[in-house]
Amino acid sequence: MKESKRRATPTRPQASPDPADFGSWLAVRLGALGFDVSGPRSGGRAQFAAKSGLSPSAVTRFLKSELPTDTRTLRTLAEAIKVPYAEVLVRAGVITPDELAAVQRPTTTRHITPDQAADELGINDPVERKVFVNMAQTLSRSTAPEEGGQQLAD
Repeated sequence: MKESKRRATPTRPQASPDPADFGSWLAVRLGALGFDVSGPRSGGRAQFAAKSGLSPSAVTRFLKSELPTDTRTLRTLAEAIKVPYAEVLVRAGVITPDELAAVQRPTTTRHITPDQAADELGINDPVERKVFVNMAQTLSRSTAPEEGGQQLAD
């Protein structure tokens, strides 16, 4: 069982519009890891099952694109083939690339006031709180100067 020492460039996982794509993708990945899964008697399925902790029947089902509803099994598979769990979820059709991106890089930002930030940070001392709020307000003004306004660097 040879494993390539070359690291692949991370790419955004692609959703499989056709469930059969998962089995094909997995077969290529297993081949790259040194498991011959070209036929039912090639031995690679059993070897991979033994190494991964998955049952031989589970490996066969994966290669046939019969995917489990139990995401723990997909996590075990991801660890065994050294692919990020999120990529396996996308390729298995559990989540879409857009859903993954939304979780990884949420677009909603919560704007809070300096007073709210002080509350969340637990700054209760009146002097420290006043310094913090003033500094936050000063920095806020310096990052978005109004027209004709003075910048701190002047």
